[in-house]
Amino acid sequence: MCFESGRQNFKEIVQMKEIVKIKTISQVHDYYGLPKPNHPLVSVLRSKDICKRQPEEVNFFFDFYQIALMSNSLDSMNYGRSNCDFQEGGLIFTSPKQVMSFNGTYKNFSEESGWSILFHPYLIRNSNLGGNIDDYTFFSYDANEALHLSDNEEASLSELVDKLEKEINHNIDKHSQKLITTNIELILDYCSRYYDRQFYTRTSINKDTVSKFEKLLKSYYNSDKQFELGIPSVKYCAKALNLSPNYLSDLLKKETGRNAQEHIHFYVIEKAKTNLLNSNNSVSQLAYDLGFEYPQHFSKLFKTKTGISPTEYRNLN
Repeated sequence: MCFESGRQNFKEIVQMKEIVKIKTISQVHDYYGLPKPNHPLVSVLRSKDICKRQPEEVNFFFDFYQIALMSNSLDSMNYGRSNCDFQEGGLIFTSPKQVMSFNGTYKNFSEESGWSILFHPYLIRNSNLGGNIDDYTFFSYDANEALHLSDNEEASLSELVDKLEKEINHNIDKHSQKLITTNIELILDYCSRYYDRQFYTRTSINKDTVSKFEKLLKSYYNSDKQFELGIPSVKYCAKALNLSPNYLSDLLKKETGRNAQEHIHFYVIEKAKTNLLNSNNSVSQLAYDLGFEYPQHFSKLFKTKTGISPTEYRNLN
């Protein structure tokens, strides 16, 4: 199966295919010819049911979160700026306002074991999950950064999905929201664990990415890009490495203990220290040479990271 996902430019997508905007869970059920959902804000869809309708050459614009286990029944899928081949399956996460598209045709849908959890932001408002949803950074990953599960991991998640579906199908009462959101949060916590495993088992690939990231920062300044673009941004670096910003940041955090922004700041401050000791230029000129538009922003960052001002650092050394 192949699925494309990510942060693709919205105007480019509009030019490519028709946009189908889906704002409610009920609209999803209607689109696939399924019965009305038991709960208006959350649903579990089984791939063997939705695969009965062949994908169309359109883009979907959802107003809700999705966790989807993609197995091997679809040729390809896109979301955002990347494409991924899911011949061996994978778990993808999308957040509201992302654009998704399907490529190819479904096959063997009667044997399809995949599933999708859809939940609207309204469901998690005023809940523990609502306060923590941004901690699950994989909702901002691209399709080629999907989570690939072992058989045991897939079985464990599928059991949790079965329990969630059972709770959704229960008559709605005062306990429903808490129990449903708690079940979703548990699933996401397991996904966090499995992503950690994936990072660790790909350590040689990750170390190569760390090396490329460090070389990219050096190249950025060697080619004087700071005068045009300012100090390096996480977005710029991620795009240059063909990764999503959150995936790059999480990878660096797992490998080095610093996220992408912290790496950039560390590099800039170390470069600033060298320049302060080997140049008679003013602090303002050094700030400009590093890519800061305003010297006070440089001075504030320098003091935050070192505990002293640039001038004090120069005088002490």
